[in-house]
Amino acid sequence: MQLPRDDRDHPRAEAFRAFIRQTDFPCVGAKAALSKAQLRVLVARSVTSAWDDMRIYPALLAFAARYRARPDLFQSFAVVFEEAGDLSEEQFERHLWDRLQSLADKDAWLGHRWDERVAADPGNPHFSLSFAGEAFFVVGLHPGASRPGRRFSSPALVFNPHSQFEHLRETGRYETLRSSILRRDVALAGSVNPMLARHGELSEARQYSGRAVDDGWRCPFQPRHANAGGSDVR
Repeated sequence: MQLPRDDRDHPRAEAFRAFIRQTDFPCVGAKAALSKAQLRVLVARSVTSAWDDMRIYPALLAFAARYRARPDLFQSFAVVFEEAGDLSEEQFERHLWDRLQSLADKDAWLGHRWDERVAADPGNPHFSLSFAGEAFFVVGLHPGASRPGRRFSSPALVFNPHSQFEHLRETGRYETLRSSILRRDVALAGSVNPMLARHGELSEARQYSGRAVDDGWRCPFQPRHANAGGSDVR
């Protein structure tokens, strides 16, 4: 695996930061991560290819290690892909899960255990992804997204440590932050995002790609970690 490189000056990284800086961008959590210089960006070739997975994975591990050593609020790791492509929402969703499956398979092969604070079954309401034993919520963005807040000029995957949301809940700040994001998203899109749900109500896997899915949707992800079968958080 290649050591993570510093992509902060890459044009795609700057374009992503500019996207978040837009006045009407709804996610105030991402804005906070950017203002605190806690948004790490890696630029990869294409979301449709495994070409850079061996660069993305060690960078994700490095981010998880830094976060665990200093778990300050509002930290995110973004993978921005250079090739915009002409992907429908269904195609982007498929490639998003291909990339996440590839990264998770590498994590399992290296012997990392699933974060036992969350469930490994993507159908479980307490599901989150896990890398190096740290749970993550993922936000996908791409040019063909129906929600304008997810409509970036090239595909991107943003990894957010799950424990940040739990800390916000414990300190009584989560609902205020969530309400602010919802209000801003409605102002931008003209409607409430039908896929939003609190952790523990519905599986967050339904939210990752940004596509509106029906009750019959099934996540294609298969956890392969040694302890994945027993990770059933209640």
